[in-house]
Amino acid sequence: MATTTTIPGIAILGAGLFPALAYLPALSALRTTSPSQCPIVRAIYSRSEKSARGLAEETAKQLGGEGAGTPDVYFDQPVSDRTTSASGGNLDALLSRKDIAAVIIALPITVQPSIILKALKAGKHVLSEKPVAASVKIGLELIREAKSYTEAGLVWRVAENFEVEPVYVKVKELLKAGKIGEVKGFKASVKVYLDEESDWYKTPWRTVPEYQGGFLLDGGVHTSAALRTMLPEFTSGHLISFASLNKPYLAPKDTVHAILKTPSYNGTLDFTWAWPVRSQPNSDETVIMGSHGYIGIARRKAEEGGGWNVTIKSLVSSNSSTTTTTTTKKEYQETEETYAFRSQGVREEFRAFFEVAFDGKKPDAEELGDVGNPMNALFDVALIQGMLDSNGGVVDLSELWARG
Repeated sequence: MATTTTIPGIAILGAGLFPALAYLPALSALRTTSPSQCPIVRAIYSRSEKSARGLAEETAKQLGGEGAGTPDVYFDQPVSDRTTSASGGNLDALLSRKDIAAVIIALPITVQPSIILKALKAGKHVLSEKPVAASVKIGLELIREAKSYTEAGLVWRVAENFEVEPVYVKVKELLKAGKIGEVKGFKASVKVYLDEESDWYKTPWRTVPEYQGGFLLDGGVHTSAALRTMLPEFTSGHLISFASLNKPYLAPKDTVHAILKTPSYNGTLDFTWAWPVRSQPNSDETVIMGSHGYIGIARRKAEEGGGWNVTIKSLVSSNSSTTTTTTTKKEYQETEETYAFRSQGVREEFRAFFEVAFDGKKPDAEELGDVGNPMNALFDVALIQGMLDSNGGVVDLSELWARG
């Protein structure tokens, strides 16, 4: 993206909660810090006219200037016959535009695969929201069908922001450097209070999900992505789990408890979207145990600015000793380090996608780390699918990931 005249145009497909809450601030941050890496949002598509216009107006507010203006709107269902002429048309019309080089897709889970292929067929680069598909089988078929387009030079990446959240990237580096020795175990705990008045719950395709696991799939893939980013061997595991439903309005399942075994260590995963109250215990969300220390990751409250705190406790090997008349006793010492991280994953996943799609960088380049690889994102679906299906039986995650 060398000059203003060569800045490509993009479109956002889907005008729900997340694009307004996360996409626009991330694009705004990129425009501020790296203006040459921020394309222009030229169009918005949604099933309904109302939501498309709402996001277009918000886009103009947050991203106006630099020749951007208000994005054109495309939709399937007009508010009335009188407004149809004010639309650029439907999705086909949007995808036919030559000034749109890429699309960011944030549509219902079961709808996305067909739209991904439709956009690729139209010659657009694609960044599609997680999860990559509703099941491993559907995901494998999607990846196979997309292969001819990606081999021809188009870019398809999956938007999984936890892959590139600085907190998880930092912990990965600490583990690789041996900060707490060899990994010996982990625990990951997710506790979400979700009532029927939540805007997330009121999203129609989430209220009555047509895919396995409901919120466990939609939200659980984030934790899987964080763990596979940080932990060695995580994708080579076997698991045993039990899933349950505690709040009927969160059907089909809202809670799962699992034990995962890799070749070198074991760990536990406890996910629930049926937490009974808004408050939570003062405990780390994720703990990684090493041979001579541990790393704890705790989510900060919204009123504290959000993000995460990381605590590292390490045992110090010391030659100092205390001598009495009868014994020599080694002194116990440990060190503590702390870090604080803001949430920047959406911005970073956008940056990586734009660098591959528009600057020609290889997705597996060292500085990009293969961010958004659809096959890696499919592992996250495999983990949740295995946790939902196990019911006390052993699930080979590698086998499930590869074959569905």
